Amino acid sequence: MMNSIDWLVIYFGIIRTGAWAVPLNFRFTSSEIKYCADIAEARIMIFSEEFTERVISIRDQLPTVDKYVFVGQKLPDGMEAFEDVLPAAPTKRPNVKIVAEDICGLYFTSGTTGDPKPIVLTHKNMEFTAILEQRHHHQTHEDNFVLLPPLYHTGAKMHWLGSLLTGSRATILTEISLKISWIQHIMKRAQLSGYWYPGRRIFSLL
Repeated sequence: MMNSIDWLVIYFGIIRTGAWAVPLNFRFTSSEIKYCADIAEARIMIFSEEFTERVISIRDQLPTVDKYVFVGQKLPDGMEAFEDVLPAAPTKRPNVKIVAEDICGLYFTSGTTGDPKPIVLTHKNMEFTAILEQRHHHQTHEDNFVLLPPLYHTGAKMHWLGSLLTGSRATILTEISLKISWIQHIMKRAQLSGYWYPGRRIFSLL
């Protein structure tokens, strides 16, 4: 789940159906992926080429997963290509009633202090996060906000929600670099009003 528009589309598509989205840190080992999948009782797993060996090695240990969707060129046996699954998806809005207290996500910590720890999030939690981020960053409809951390860092995606709330532009980077000269180049090119990365919140004078 590196930075891409597809990831955002997939995420909101999942939670709109009433299902849970369970993003995993790309550094997780096979055993950690299995640990998280067992707790989440995952039914569908979406992964890219970087995860192929890790997923295949535990596939027979994931009894709840009945569909594997693969993003990449070398499609493993018995799995479906993302490019094939997407066009076959229904285009009508799902007839699912969702209330604020419904669960929409199960997020796991990075596992730096033992096993990854699951955190349940509801639609109301995410709505509150969007409001909080907009207030913290003072975002308006005219802003263009760049998000430096990768979206596999679940907290980073939440920072993007302020842009969603205000209907303002956001710039999602596909390559991560914290060199100040590179950041300044991106900010000038996209006419950004601010950017965020862990520990700092910086706004330009453009």
